[in-house]
Amino acid sequence: MRWITRLLFIVRPTVQNFSTSRAWTKNQKVATAAGVLVGGAGALLYALEQSVSASGTEVHPPELPWNHKGMLDSLDHASVRRGYEVYKQVCAACHSMRFIAYRNLVGVSHTEAEAKAEAEEIQVRDGPDEAGNYFMRPGKLSDYFPSPYPNEEAARAANNGAYPPDLSYIALARHGGEDYLFALLTGYCDAPAGVVLREGQYYNPYFPGGAISMAQALYNEAAEYSDGTPPTASQLAKDVSTFLVWAAEPYHDERKRMGIKSVGIIMILGALSYYIKRHKWAALKTRKISFHPKSK
Repeated sequence: MRWITRLLFIVRPTVQNFSTSRAWTKNQKVATAAGVLVGGAGALLYALEQSVSASGTEVHPPELPWNHKGMLDSLDHASVRRGYEVYKQVCAACHSMRFIAYRNLVGVSHTEAEAKAEAEEIQVRDGPDEAGNYFMRPGKLSDYFPSPYPNEEAARAANNGAYPPDLSYIALARHGGEDYLFALLTGYCDAPAGVVLREGQYYNPYFPGGAISMAQALYNEAAEYSDGTPPTASQLAKDVSTFLVWAAEPYHDERKRMGIKSVGIIMILGALSYYIKRHKWAALKTRKISFHPKSK
């Protein structure tokens, strides 16, 4: 019995050291509470986002394999040029792009001479002149794309009360970006049973609510391409969507180019840092200093 008593005295402190019933410190309580709050907030935001996405009446567009989707992929500039032609021949009749100037086309989809020729096709109100009168002149590279309507009221009056949005940043302003634009332009169909459309409305399952005031604008051969590409409806929608991506993010290619340069610089600096750490500082980091006092 004596040896059992001794064993209990030895084991009891050890068990107490590993016991989970000890009181938590203040730092442990704060860290645990913060972790629970952050995790709960993240779960709540995720659940709300999923519920909002699932509660909409519109169909979510599929993700398409665009040429510029990759981390190192640039925009298809031939498609950007064709998309500008689609916008000019079809979309510009109702939609403005008041934040895009003709000079932005230079070096992207057009040469300087071609961009000047495009600008000269429009008439811009300028002035006043020396007599104080306003006058019309041909467009210049510094001029912005013209608006089809003089003001918002005129635009609504011409479109049954609906205001056609400006397309300069539409690719960034809509959830889904170019996938949404392509699906919207090619997704018109007959309204299902139970869906009531007012006069001047059309059904598009990708538009919130399904009822849209814009009629289907893209059909086969709805526009002509200068390079001879067959102008099918899907080709027109693909090209104009790519053009709108460039319009919303004209620095797209430059951003990826800078990313490649940055990664290269970081790799070079990382290799130099490793070399200096490994070979230059190795003698200092591994040295041993010993003290040998003189004997009396």
